[in-house]
Amino acid sequence: MSSTSLDSSLKSEKEKVDAPEDNTNNNNPDDALPPPQIETGNRDLEKASPPDLAHGEKAHAQDKDPFLVTFEPGDQANPKNWSTAYRSWITFQLGMLALAASLGSSIISPAEQVIAAYVGISDEVAVLAISFYILGFAFGPLLWAPVSEIWGRKVSMLPAMIGLGLFSIGTATSKNAQSIFITRFFAGLFGSAPVSNVSAALGDMWQPKARGTAVTFYAVAVVGGPTIGPIIGSALTVNKHLGWRWTEYIEAIWVFAVFVLALAFFPEVYAPYLLKRKAARLRKETGDDRYYHPHEQVKLDPKTMVTKHFARPVKMLITEPMVTCIALYASFVYALLYMTLEVFPIVYAQHRHWSLVVSTLPFLALFVGVLCAVLINLANQNRYARISAANGGRPVPEARLPPMAVGGFLFTIGLFWFGWTADPSIHWAAPTVAAGFIGAGFNTIFQQCINYLVDTYKLYAASAVSANTILRSLMAAGLPLAVRPMFNNLGVGPAMSILGAVSALALPVPFLFMRFGLRLRRLSKFAPAEE
Repeated sequence: MSSTSLDSSLKSEKEKVDAPEDNTNNNNPDDALPPPQIETGNRDLEKASPPDLAHGEKAHAQDKDPFLVTFEPGDQANPKNWSTAYRSWITFQLGMLALAASLGSSIISPAEQVIAAYVGISDEVAVLAISFYILGFAFGPLLWAPVSEIWGRKVSMLPAMIGLGLFSIGTATSKNAQSIFITRFFAGLFGSAPVSNVSAALGDMWQPKARGTAVTFYAVAVVGGPTIGPIIGSALTVNKHLGWRWTEYIEAIWVFAVFVLALAFFPEVYAPYLLKRKAARLRKETGDDRYYHPHEQVKLDPKTMVTKHFARPVKMLITEPMVTCIALYASFVYALLYMTLEVFPIVYAQHRHWSLVVSTLPFLALFVGVLCAVLINLANQNRYARISAANGGRPVPEARLPPMAVGGFLFTIGLFWFGWTADPSIHWAAPTVAAGFIGAGFNTIFQQCINYLVDTYKLYAASAVSANTILRSLMAAGLPLAVRPMFNNLGVGPAMSILGAVSALALPVPFLFMRFGLRLRRLSKFAPAEE
């Protein structure tokens, strides 16, 4: 989209909004929004509780109700006022929590054939060890998201890490296929807690302008697990003193190590919960029961679970074209990432006859591509900040899309390139470099899809992102099961070309939203077009 067209769209938007409130106290652009009703649910990066009640050092709130508990100007109890170094340290801890969970999804993949022989199942059925774990990612957020919004981020993630570690040990000690698959599912269910709530915790600490940078580096941890897990798992599997069970023992050791680190150093960052505790403390210290915070009235019940944490995401997925298109695009590239867990062994081990460990090394190329995507996404940050500032500090979803367009081309090129250079007669470097393009395209698309949904739906961002999480996990759980039949029957080139053609069909998506995004938001029942 040309800068002239985007500027025109911004001008049109600015004409439809009132002048923003004075934000001199905490410089949070989101505080200019009218306070919505409080609701529970996974807000991810944007929360539906009133911004100036959750984060705000807003003098006028105290003027209206002197007993409404808020953060004071410059209050160090407000996570957004913590030093950059301290917030970066917390971000690192959150990244390690997410890495521990995502590592568990793929570390067992090189052991599939060994496990198949041990429990007497086919290689195709053994893929369920991966699929059931990812399936847990689909259903877990329905539980951990509301827990996060009631009792805070720390409670929603750390106990779940214990469950992840214990079920990983359960997999390691399993003696039949049923116990392996069941423990893998519950490991994924508990492991989904950090994957689904870390982004929300980042939003609790970082202002919108810095949010993109924080999420970009967090994404490296999330994607790093599936890409480096096979390398670690293969080394453990071929070691005669360790074997496939140690893929899960190592996962459990890493999970418990990160758990101890976070238990010691990770503070609560969810502002409504912090203000709720502050209100209780003030009542106790002063003896005045009139101090309160609205979060004290938020309760979790079955009706809320159904209507806010399940029905709304599904409704948005079906009725909102923006959610449908973006979620499908993000889910497709996410599923392709997990398909590589089955495609790479076919290309490098089955066709080129490489050893187990060596055949997993091309995953490093995928990871290098993911790191390159960080540069692409960060390159758009200054531009996005300027456009957002020109729009009164409010998010501009369409300004997120240029990197997504770049990522789409990289991803499509990588798929075709990999497919038609995978033949053993062609030097191994050709498909390996193509894997780097796939990794770069994937991470660029995926991160901007999430950012676009959050910027577009704001107060309903949690539901939009939840719709994406459910769909992407279901696709990532299902598509790897089709890899061996598809690639062995069609061949790597034709099979990859089919996937590349689907990716090519999605190339116009970011350009269409650049052109018609504002118009669609005005027609949407959930997206506030007055951003």
